Amino acid sequence: MTTAEPPNGVWHRNVKTRQSDEITGHVEDHKISQQEDLRRWQKHAQVVKVNVLKQVQDQLSDLLDKALTDSIQPFAQLQPAVNGKPSKRPPSSSQRMDDGKVFTDRPSLLDELFEINHIRTIYHMFIAILLIFFLSTLAVDYFDQGRLVLEFDLLFFAFGKLGTVTWAWSVMFVYTLLVPYFTLVFWGSLYHSFRSKLGLSLGSGLVLSAVQTCVLGMFPVYVAVHYELPPASRFIVILEQIRFLMKSYSFMRETAPVIMKNTPKEGESPRIPTFSSYLYFLFCPTLIYKESYPRNSHIRWKYVFTTLGMIFGCLFYGYFILVRLCVPVFRPKTNQPFSKRTMVLAVFHAILPGTMLLLLCFFAFLHCWLNLFGELLRFADRMFYKDWWNSTSFANYYRTWNVVVHDWLYYYGYRDFLLLSKRRFRTAAMLSVFIVSALVHEYALGMGFGFFYPVMFCLFACFGVVFNFTMNDKRQSPVFNVIMWMCLFLGQGVQVCLYCQEWYAQIHCPQTGNSFWELVTPRSWSCNYQS
Repeated sequence: MTTAEPPNGVWHRNVKTRQSDEITGHVEDHKISQQEDLRRWQKHAQVVKVNVLKQVQDQLSDLLDKALTDSIQPFAQLQPAVNGKPSKRPPSSSQRMDDGKVFTDRPSLLDELFEINHIRTIYHMFIAILLIFFLSTLAVDYFDQGRLVLEFDLLFFAFGKLGTVTWAWSVMFVYTLLVPYFTLVFWGSLYHSFRSKLGLSLGSGLVLSAVQTCVLGMFPVYVAVHYELPPASRFIVILEQIRFLMKSYSFMRETAPVIMKNTPKEGESPRIPTFSSYLYFLFCPTLIYKESYPRNSHIRWKYVFTTLGMIFGCLFYGYFILVRLCVPVFRPKTNQPFSKRTMVLAVFHAILPGTMLLLLCFFAFLHCWLNLFGELLRFADRMFYKDWWNSTSFANYYRTWNVVVHDWLYYYGYRDFLLLSKRRFRTAAMLSVFIVSALVHEYALGMGFGFFYPVMFCLFACFGVVFNFTMNDKRQSPVFNVIMWMCLFLGQGVQVCLYCQEWYAQIHCPQTGNSFWELVTPRSWSCNYQS
């Protein structure tokens, strides 16, 4: 029995059809696979791009700082000629410490990061939260009062009596502009020709210190207390007082040694800094005096107006945080005695607004405010802060959070302490800087709020010192970055909670006597609110 076979032509056509279908399927699968691989590579390349940009920025910043420092050191390392040839010795740690701050042309870190779309999206998210706060306030006012109300009463109260603030600031500015400068001119013109140089220096220093104590020490305190300035106006006066003191000290500290070392020739006057350089220094965003700074070629007016708008936006942001997240929680409504439970709950309620206020103060002052003056004055060195948010140690956090103040504390506190002690007692030098910084922070907060409650001092001088030595630069694991942020969150929650409670206690439980212990004892510990 035979089976029927298809003709040869039909069989060949079927084979060719199956082969073409298989080839087409393979081609389509290959195209799909290529497209998927391409999408995966694009995502991977984007991630690599962000990581590379960050690493390159950090490494370039460190390399440029090191290169600039190394380029300056050879001039200080040249020793007197030996047999007609200049000798050179490697720099020691003491020589590096003697070098002053080097200013270079560099932008702020956030300005560079905002060029990356992913980072700029985070900025857009905070703007969206501000708009949500705005709409929330409108909705609450509409349901509570039946109309749309945006009175900003808390903002107007906090910045009240600006006329008093203006004339008080003018007095401090004119004094800082004229008295320290012309005192230096008088002292410098007589120093090299005066018989008793020590007597002249001591006399001039004591007179200037006495006048400084009266004008920049007691006068701002008198204005804040006597005229009963509201909180924000108090902070303006007190912070400007501290700034003028630090600026005038830096001017004297940087110029007096130069005048003492450089003896003028006969018929020549000593080299005194120009008045215009000192005037520029009083406004430029640094606390370290130099006769000249790197300058930009022009002012970017679009950047100025954008930064000014961000400053006003931060003011309203702070207002909404206080009104929506702090006042409803801490305003007393019933008779609630002080207890551990209420304290713990209040601290955790305050962590969110405290953290937002921390980030807001950083962005508003260290980025926007300082960059605004830097742009208007064409000041090119914009490294007012570093990447403190990546810190894995509190030692690094303290160095990178506020570079402007850190530089002043390092050069005139830590470094001078070591120079006077012949570079011994480094731990004592570090502790002294911590104590001075904690005292100044507590003084600013105490005068700004109008009551004594050393929360900042305890957190800074006690826990800050412990964390500085325990979480040091040897801690490089990302786990320590998480620990640092947790400590910051809890610290901000404690501060906002305790200061808000004390603020309302000062209002509802007024002072009954003038004894010392009543002045320094927090009133929130014993105040019972009546509904």
